[in-house]
Amino acid sequence: MVVELLKFKVPPGKRDLFIQQDEEVWTTALSAYPGFFRKQVWLNPTEPTEVTIVIHWITREQWKAIPQLELDKITQRFDQVFPYPYELVEASEYTVMGE
Repeated sequence: MVVELLKFKVPPGKRDLFIQQDEEVWTTALSAYPGFFRKQVWLNPTEPTEVTIVIHWITREQWKAIPQLELDKITQRFDQVFPYPYELVEASEYTVMGE
């Protein structure tokens, strides 16, 4: 099992909308790919503009097999439904031991 961790900075007051649109666009799209296991959203109670998304993949190979063109299309769809500036401030990968 491998974990993809993405930390975003979103505009003040737009966190809930970001999460909702992420669920509708990204989670729906990614869950259709082999290897997708689950996705979590972590919220920092002291920083209301921070959203951390944690995606669990069965294997790194399945995760990385998603074509970049498809990821670009999903990003475009998300940016259409969430037209506010946001920033990806961290993108990390972790291996889960004992899974």
